[in-house]
Amino acid sequence: MPSSEPWFLCVCLQLLLPPSTLAALADSWLREDCPGLNFAALVTGAAPSQAALWAKSPGVLAGRPFFDAIFAQLSCQVSWLLPEGSKLVPVVKVAEVRGPAHRLLLGERVALNMLARCSGIASTAATAVEVARATGWTGHVAGTRKTTPGFRLVEKYGLLVGGAASHRYDLGGLVMVKDNHVVAAGGVEKAVRGARQAADFALKVEVECSSLQEAVRAAKAGADLVLLDNFKPEELHPTAAALKAQFPRVAVEASGGVTLSNLPQFCGPHIDVISLGMLTQAAPALDFSLKLFAEGATPVPHARRS
Repeated sequence: MPSSEPWFLCVCLQLLLPPSTLAALADSWLREDCPGLNFAALVTGAAPSQAALWAKSPGVLAGRPFFDAIFAQLSCQVSWLLPEGSKLVPVVKVAEVRGPAHRLLLGERVALNMLARCSGIASTAATAVEVARATGWTGHVAGTRKTTPGFRLVEKYGLLVGGAASHRYDLGGLVMVKDNHVVAAGGVEKAVRGARQAADFALKVEVECSSLQEAVRAAKAGADLVLLDNFKPEELHPTAAALKAQFPRVAVEASGGVTLSNLPQFCGPHIDVISLGMLTQAAPALDFSLKLFAEGATPVPHARRS
């Protein structure tokens, strides 16, 4: 990329999202929330209105393309005051949304839920990357496939905005041979050979291993990456070093039981990737609110109390 500025990278990330996919997701979320009659619309009416989007907790802003898509479905216009990836210091106005009152409120909760979740994941990912970099480690902090059904694109996008790697997006992005595949295939070698044949030249093969012996067998059989799963740090690093001594081109991923507090213990010179399921499964949502206001008056809401 021509620039390493965070704002530039976040603008580029938005290009990854197909407009038709954004529209389809937004439509499905709105239909889920209002599949039939919207009685509250009779209360608000359809007068032209405006609302301010406020961030009330600290973190990283992520999810603008999805927010835009939701309100585009409702013929509302969004004007952003902060770029994607911004560090939020509450209370701060993030955007203004304009459109018919009943449509602003129809999209309100759907848009806030999405933005809170996506920004929460980006914030946790950014913290994880910062913690890892503080140790001097230069490998990849990554998410996993432990995502919410129907919401994966948002969560994977949030990881990227936070500076983490998204890992494989789906089953077609990497041939991952896990313990159950090994059992079903009848052994590590058979499983890897089958995966290697299926992957051909287009995909890499990663094998989950529970011991050095298994990792060596996987590497000999043709694995590109070895996943050392649920290793304690004191076992992880000597295992990775021994494997790399024999197979320096095989990448090593560490996963299982990694949290923000113990992440530094997993960082080491023989570890290429550290993946954390908690980045998507346990990231706390950020607090946003959308408040209608009269022209010339934008009251500031209270910050979230922890």
